[in-house]
Amino acid sequence: MADQIAWQNGTWRNSRAGKAQTEIAICSDWAPIRGFEQIMLKKPLSVYGDLLPELQDADMRVVNLECPLADHGEPVFKSGAVFKGKSAHIAALTQVPFEIATLANNHVFDYGHDGFQMTRDLLDQKQIQYLGAGDNRDEATAPLVVTSNRIRLGLINYSEGEDLTAAGNNSGVSGWDPDHVASMVRKIRKDVHAVIVICHAGVEYIPYPPPYVADAFRRIAEAGADLIIGHHPHVPQGIQIHDQVPICYSLGNFVFYQPVDLLWRKIGYFVKAGFNESGLSHIRLVPYEILNTNLRCLQNEKYHWFFKRLKDLSSPLDSFAQTKAAWYGYLRYYGLNGFRSEIKAIMDNFDKEPAKGAAMFRNRITTMQHNQHLTDTMSRIIDGSINAAPKWAYDRVVEWMTRRISDTGWENE
Repeated sequence: MADQIAWQNGTWRNSRAGKAQTEIAICSDWAPIRGFEQIMLKKPLSVYGDLLPELQDADMRVVNLECPLADHGEPVFKSGAVFKGKSAHIAALTQVPFEIATLANNHVFDYGHDGFQMTRDLLDQKQIQYLGAGDNRDEATAPLVVTSNRIRLGLINYSEGEDLTAAGNNSGVSGWDPDHVASMVRKIRKDVHAVIVICHAGVEYIPYPPPYVADAFRRIAEAGADLIIGHHPHVPQGIQIHDQVPICYSLGNFVFYQPVDLLWRKIGYFVKAGFNESGLSHIRLVPYEILNTNLRCLQNEKYHWFFKRLKDLSSPLDSFAQTKAAWYGYLRYYGLNGFRSEIKAIMDNFDKEPAKGAAMFRNRITTMQHNQHLTDTMSRIIDGSINAAPKWAYDRVVEWMTRRISDTGWENE
């Protein structure tokens, strides 16, 4: 990153393109849950804090809608947590306004097809466009083409299809198929000025993308995408410029409250991307912290600290070998004890509630993030290399997984 990106006021400019004709704000996970549920009902705009002017200054806004918005229904049985907002929460989207919602994620079907249909009807009613989920695979994987200030943009959204929620003949999300995404990029490339690919994938809470994500995003960039945005890890990850294509591996949380004291789950950024007839003109990052009542822009020392850390975080991504070494840092942290604890938790659930244990185990087998994680962990246990990872990679994983907000002085480092 140090060689490829020169940040000026948080902005990287594409040397191949001129001045932007339109600017799009792209945000990550949004769900009116936990500590934000009542705030977003009573004072919808207050949750954005001083980010609101930055959002409203854009020409168009995109957000990942991370749960159904429905007033009734029954939750599905799945391996992990289940989320739902109310229909009234839509005001926290419309009042900004967010014009586009991406739906390819692991929670939008938490209340089954009925919850999804209620959400889709609500979005239609409020004239919010959406992509990434549908009644069949063709609907779920269809790109969305929009025009902003005479610039035609093609958006593509996909995810890992956790808990077998990827659409096939039945409804679901756009699932894990990077080759299909690359083919769609090539297909719509000729009809738009730029292509944005947004993906919900990866291992949660870690500082670096796993190799399968890095490989997929790079291949999609080579297929002709202008910008690739990732979310799902709930923590910020670094940025790679691959042949003048920015790849933001994870934006971290957005309006998604987690009741923890862990620093990196309380810091995120959104992207303001400029486009013209030549494609991507620039990206500007807007970093923020997530408080108990709202979001707040990082300023002064905290702002400069963020970009210093982002530069360090991004430098290994220039090399796929270094990206793999960073992944091994996580496997070292997880280790034999982590593997044993995870298998024990699954087996304990089999004893108490066999269906829950089966759902957890099935998800570990069928979802790419868990499959690569467990397969690579077992392989490195077998060959004795589980602890063979660079210290810098291991230390950064430890920080991302354990550092607390209450640790003082982080903004002065």
